[in-house]
Amino acid sequence: MKATLKIDTVLNRFAEAVGPSLPIAIEGNRTRWGLNGLLKPGTSVISAPSGLVEYKPEEMIVTVRAGTTVQELDTCLADHRQRTSLPDRGGTVGGAIAVGHNDLHKLGKGSVRDAVLQLRYVSAEGKVITCGGPVVKNVTGFNLHKLMVGSFGTLGFIAEVTLRTNPTPLRQLWIQTSMDPKIIFDTLQRPSAILWDGTTTWVHLEGHPPDVDAQYALLTKSGKVYESETGPSLPAHRWSIPPVDIFSLEKTLMGRFVASIGVGTVWAEQPQEERKLDRATLTITERMKKQFDPTSRLNPGRNLGNWS
Repeated sequence: MKATLKIDTVLNRFAEAVGPSLPIAIEGNRTRWGLNGLLKPGTSVISAPSGLVEYKPEEMIVTVRAGTTVQELDTCLADHRQRTSLPDRGGTVGGAIAVGHNDLHKLGKGSVRDAVLQLRYVSAEGKVITCGGPVVKNVTGFNLHKLMVGSFGTLGFIAEVTLRTNPTPLRQLWIQTSMDPKIIFDTLQRPSAILWDGTTTWVHLEGHPPDVDAQYALLTKSGKVYESETGPSLPAHRWSIPPVDIFSLEKTLMGRFVASIGVGTVWAEQPQEERKLDRATLTITERMKKQFDPTSRLNPGRNLGNWS
């Protein structure tokens, strides 16, 4: 993917397409199109601009437009042995941020929210808004760019984003064991993922080869472990629960499940029941939506927020 010129006219055209009135929605590759509510009939649908704006591998930051696919971004970063924390599920960069779901390897890669350094989005008034800053250490201003992560395009349409990158590990290794996942979590220094289905535990180690070997040897002292080609297959439905509640999951309610230890993400055969917000949270959410989108024209029908 070649870098494109940083021309504001591209984003201005996108803002013109959004406009200041009428119901409108934004789409990526529709890989998570059915999440958080369905669009109201009669809503116009547009796409965000795509392309690489700027990449500074020595500073480990990349600026890319929201319509770019995660796969295209990954391919570009791979030339410099770097990656981001965005999960590649066939969708776009903007879609991944708008949904806010973390990668399977969150323990190693970090969260989507932490990766976002700066955002440029189009408001309900059809204006381009810039929030955050294109540096890793940024302590000024409000974290408006973090708020946009997981908001499902209900507060603004993401147009361009600056992301933190991190090095691609030299070695990666999947391990399978029947050991208690809590013991594994407490034993290892920084696993990339610890997955548990109630019986079997899968561990993903990554890093410099000597470090991976040392972590592997540490596990063998605690119990029997086996190298595995991959991790477990994941059920269709994604749950989000407090990490401590993972060990009290009931298979009778979920069917087969795979839980991410230390994260609170669970994949299950059954969908998670919709959680009702308490009155205080609901009031804050309604006020926020009214502040950003007074006429509810952005992605009408979608629910605001996926901050779990």
